[in-house]
Amino acid sequence: MELTTANGTLIPALAFGTWPLQGAEATEAVRHALELGYRHIDTAEAYENEEAVGAGLRASGLDRDEVYLTTKFQKKWHGRNEVRQALEATLSRLGVDTVDLYLVHWPNPDQDRYVEACQGLEDLRTEGKIRNWGVSNFKPHHLQKVLDAGLAPQVNQISVNPYGAQTEIQEFNTEHNVLTAAYSPLGRGGELLEDATLTRIGQEHGKTPAQVILRWHLQHGRIAVPRSSNPERQAENLAALNFELTPAEIEAIDALNRNDPPRLDADEFGH
Repeated sequence: MELTTANGTLIPALAFGTWPLQGAEATEAVRHALELGYRHIDTAEAYENEEAVGAGLRASGLDRDEVYLTTKFQKKWHGRNEVRQALEATLSRLGVDTVDLYLVHWPNPDQDRYVEACQGLEDLRTEGKIRNWGVSNFKPHHLQKVLDAGLAPQVNQISVNPYGAQTEIQEFNTEHNVLTAAYSPLGRGGELLEDATLTRIGQEHGKTPAQVILRWHLQHGRIAVPRSSNPERQAENLAALNFELTPAEIEAIDALNRNDPPRLDADEFGH
């Protein structure tokens, strides 16, 4: 299952998230995920696992072009020229020639250089050094400044789950042709996975609540980025591609939203 960006490129909708995996564990998890059938891997400079992710990609035996690779950079690189340095370092760690999606990890509004960072990303895209770029953890007022500079991010990766839908951000993304990618798509704890509505819907399809949630993300046109080092859980998450929820079931899951805030506030936290 793929989603189409505003500029017509395709992104596999179900990604394999790699935080907080590191070292050999990260390499093995990435290798196994790719062998299972994942074709989108999500990492970041801040996760300190790009080298391990690159090793997992090579260990899978897949050609580079068969895997969609997303990574992110930190605030020290927020500047039009600094982003180029960040990319050179990340490509070296990953052991690849390009990344498919390069994201500003946090806006860091106290520093207020994220628009310059986006300008640098657009330079890199124009030069063919990256295929697409976007942002992460951007609220509408952050994203508006980027748009006002004449820049067009393809993705905004934010925390989204049925209890915390972040509707305002999602609607702003959609209005401006920016795809939403959901990290922590299954929530932060066990409460969501024990929800009676999700359990009931799962039983009707012979699926787990986690699979129901992931399918809900996908049918809403979001990229979902679950993470797991457990091979069985990796396979379970991937099976969200293999069934379909009814409109009534989607509506019932939508109704679970209680506006739980993300764990971290992008106006206050960043790195």
